[in-house]
Amino acid sequence: MEATVSDERPSPEGPATFREVFAQREYRAIFAASTLSWIGDYLARAAVTLLIYQETQSVALSAAAFAASYLPWLVGGPLLATIAERHPYRQVMVVCDVVRAALMVAIAIPGMPVEVILLLLFATTLANPPSQAAKSALIPLVLTGDRLVVGLSLNASMGQAAQVVGYLLGAGLATVSPTAALLVNATTFLSSAVLVRLGVDDHPPAMTSAHRSHLLRETAAGFRLVFGNPVLRSIAVLVFSAMLFSIVPEGLAAAWANERADGGLDAGAAQAVIMAAGPVGFILGGLVISRAFAPARRLALIRPLAVLAPLMLVPSLLDPPPVVVAVLAAACGFAVAGLMPVANGLFVQALPNGFRARAFGVMATGVQVIQGMAVLVTGLLAERFPIPAVVGVWSAAGVVLMSVVALRWPSGSTIDAAVTAARQAGGVGVPPGPVAAPRAPRRGTANLPAPGGPASRADVTSP
Repeated sequence: MEATVSDERPSPEGPATFREVFAQREYRAIFAASTLSWIGDYLARAAVTLLIYQETQSVALSAAAFAASYLPWLVGGPLLATIAERHPYRQVMVVCDVVRAALMVAIAIPGMPVEVILLLLFATTLANPPSQAAKSALIPLVLTGDRLVVGLSLNASMGQAAQVVGYLLGAGLATVSPTAALLVNATTFLSSAVLVRLGVDDHPPAMTSAHRSHLLRETAAGFRLVFGNPVLRSIAVLVFSAMLFSIVPEGLAAAWANERADGGLDAGAAQAVIMAAGPVGFILGGLVISRAFAPARRLALIRPLAVLAPLMLVPSLLDPPPVVVAVLAAACGFAVAGLMPVANGLFVQALPNGFRARAFGVMATGVQVIQGMAVLVTGLLAERFPIPAVVGVWSAAGVVLMSVVALRWPSGSTIDAAVTAARQAGGVGVPPGPVAAPRAPRRGTANLPAPGGPASRADVTSP
């Protein structure tokens, strides 16, 4: 197990290329397997939701089936993610995929009672936190330096694309045969397991038996590390704050489209355009910014992009038509995608060896909770006030919040010190002590460490 972090700095030669990233055999296998798993996840959500509605004609039960896919993160995401630290990452990913495939086959059995379907669906989604944590912990083992940032950007963009493809395939195929859709989903999980088993090396677990304590104590140590370390806490606040407003257009799209459908679009088309805009903008932002800007420039863009993202949604106050709303949502997604991979890279580099999967569980759970809260609160506000006013004022508050986050963003010397502390933390049983005194900063943005390094372990915003 690597115990050090690369000391690479932003290269003046420019960013890593897609070819360099895909030249890594293990990354190719992880990327392909993740794509299949993501498509399968979203396909299953669409198929099971429709299946239960067809069986019961109940909107509430259909919505419960959709919500069940998020419950594991809410009730035990960090705890389940901690399991990935205890076992080889490849083994965790393969076992989770095989279990999910078997449960999907069981759900597809004709005549299965609705209660059993919901129970099996919940059991299926219990495999998501350890599987995604293991994947996120594995990527920085095979990609270092700027390749890690580009790889994270590719993964985030593909996750958004998989969401669109999975929902479309799931809805279309389930309309013809929900059983067939679920069997296709099972096939995606089995294919993912084969790709990981054959394409990924058997890396040892991050936590050996000598470092194990109680699972709850290990999970709590992950929380203490993320929120007790000033640099990790700053990155967590940045990520959580971005989620507070970027999800709102997607969450309110149905009501917004029905209230403002015009310009040649019916309500259904307007909803689809608004919902798809954010993911499309995210895909474009991740690909364009990772390729158009050198590593040092991407680091410098974190602060302005953080403020720009909510600012893009403030014109919603003018009650624009759905197409313009979609453009605003896409611009917001573009800005968020530009800052996330760099923030991810800094996050994983400042984590000590043995905490990557646990930190992923903390962050992923926070993202899920905050997104749900943002949609719930803005939805309640939209019951009393016009949706454009709610989104515009909410986003204006986001500009203020992100301005504060940007002003309080840690200096390069502080980040240097956090990376050094993580590099020197040899044990994995307890979080490292307080960050050492910062070293003297260097000129320009080169005083920030390049995201990545051999000891990096987590993609804190993976779907």
